[in-house]
Amino acid sequence: MMMMMLKGVLTGATAAGMMLAISAFAPAQTRQPGSVNSGYAPVNGLKLYYEIHGTGEPLILLHGGLGSTEMFADIMPVLSQGHRAIAVDLQAHGRTGDIDRPMSFDAMADDIAALMKYLGVERADLMGYSIGGAVALRTAVRHPEVVRKLVLVSTPFKHDGWYPEVSAAMAQMGAGAAEVMKQTPIYQVYSRVAPKPADFPVLLNKVGDLIRQDYDWSKDVAGIKSPTLLVFGDADAVRPEHMVRFFELFGGGKKDAGWDGSGMSNARLAILPGLTHYNIISSATLASTVAPFLEGPMAVHK
Repeated sequence: MMMMMLKGVLTGATAAGMMLAISAFAPAQTRQPGSVNSGYAPVNGLKLYYEIHGTGEPLILLHGGLGSTEMFADIMPVLSQGHRAIAVDLQAHGRTGDIDRPMSFDAMADDIAALMKYLGVERADLMGYSIGGAVALRTAVRHPEVVRKLVLVSTPFKHDGWYPEVSAAMAQMGAGAAEVMKQTPIYQVYSRVAPKPADFPVLLNKVGDLIRQDYDWSKDVAGIKSPTLLVFGDADAVRPEHMVRFFELFGGGKKDAGWDGSGMSNARLAILPGLTHYNIISSATLASTVAPFLEGPMAVHK
């Protein structure tokens, strides 16, 4: 659930594989300066960084673990067409400094709801990738009144949705990876934008503690009413059978939709060809899949 370094994280023996995986993240880590409106929201003890692209219906964008708002750079031009795209740096990530609080999905979900209140946004579409997808999901569970549509990218609803080797890599995550990670685009961005770059090992420890937690949100997922789009790559870090089960929990895939589509649920499932957990977030295919869902009508089928 960490983005580009799930396969081989910490030891020197696995550093080469990790570096290869992370290199795919580099194109999504740069953007032209001065192109956004940005600020810091005082919420729950944090100074939560946000930036706003475009105008229109609000769309909250939540990055993956160890990332930042830069992760959406490649697809932002599409996502911000007709939307007020609000990208956020989560606790201890990017430009948002850390506080003396464990990192948890529920706490970060509460941060997002508080940010929306601060910005005067009553309801918004939420799109999250990996860890950001988990935060978006928990926001929809804890604060359903603020979520219009939900887009979850490369995100499982249960910890065992990851392949075993991915879970094994997560189990090793911590400050011990700091020196290896300093050779990656992830650290290069962090060191450039973080208020305290020396806190990088702390971020690794907190993310490690977060992604090692066991969880099963199947009951919560079944209660989400917002129209939801699940997006995965066909070579994702999430197991295909888990993708289908996730879709079913949202009411999808239960029966033939019928000639008029009346049998459809409020859920949609997209499995994008030739994409992995590590490059899906910068894919034009992802952007062209998400945009019609956000722009389409609110589904009412059951």
